[in-house]
Amino acid sequence: MSNPITLALHGGCGVMAQQDLSPEEWRAARRDLERALRAGWAVLQARGSALDAVQAAVVVMEDSEHFNAGHGAALNADAEHELDAAIMDGATLAAGAVCAARRIRNPILAARHLLEAGDSVLLAADGADAYAARHGLPCVDNPYFTTPRREAALASMREHQRAGTFKSARESEKHGTVGAVALDAHGHLAAATSTGGYTNKPVGRVGDSPIIGAGTYARDGVCAVSGTGQGEYFIRHVFAHDIAARIAHGREDLGSAASHLIRGAFAEHGVGAGAIAIDAQGRVAAPYNTLGMFRGWVTGDGKGVVASHERLFEFDCQPA
Repeated sequence: MSNPITLALHGGCGVMAQQDLSPEEWRAARRDLERALRAGWAVLQARGSALDAVQAAVVVMEDSEHFNAGHGAALNADAEHELDAAIMDGATLAAGAVCAARRIRNPILAARHLLEAGDSVLLAADGADAYAARHGLPCVDNPYFTTPRREAALASMREHQRAGTFKSARESEKHGTVGAVALDAHGHLAAATSTGGYTNKPVGRVGDSPIIGAGTYARDGVCAVSGTGQGEYFIRHVFAHDIAARIAHGREDLGSAASHLIRGAFAEHGVGAGAIAIDAQGRVAAPYNTLGMFRGWVTGDGKGVVASHERLFEFDCQPA
């Protein structure tokens, strides 16, 4: 008997005020969310693996200018891009990750290659770039990742830094991440996360996304999680693993476990955060405490949803 295949994703909780973009720009971002869901869903419908599904979804978002990962990633203090990504197999707890990469076009592909190789979990900076090039993964010059919106965000954050008003900056100016979680027909879970980090970050800074158990985690029979927000707090709280532990040992339901820190301690301390999570029964949770969060999911009936703020936009993910 097949399991209730499910796919969910996020495109970051640093969502802009609705008036900051034109209606067409919001539609374009939602279309790319939908494209990512369709890519992953096609894998699951063909009885492919959860790992392949989350990878397919994240690649679409890394290639989209609308999200802070791959093309469109945030700029650091030197106006350059340093990219982080991780992927985890809930069936085996195998994982792969890269951080501070500068040339890997799709960092999630390098993370997946590391997972499959099984020798290392995490490679950094030049080592990650060299690994990707050595194994034939697409590499690009660093300016490929830059977009006018990210240049504007860097200028804005530098001004906030000079004025001492960082905390008043909009979440959309600070950070963002993409991630996907899936449950396949074989009952396996997987999670993947990719990010450019936060705007104007120190050179060499690494956030939670590539840290297994912090921003990314999957364990069969329990849950798969991908987080987005101020990564330093996710690392300190071992955020993604905390959700799994609450379910596995505390017997909490997915919704309360996923919301515990986001709507509790993080919200109380002004830490912008969000997550997408799925449990072994295919239930989805997408909590956030910011103005909005790019998010979407498709459940076993093929009905899909995408959203940026409160309003949900439905679509049919089944092939015509």
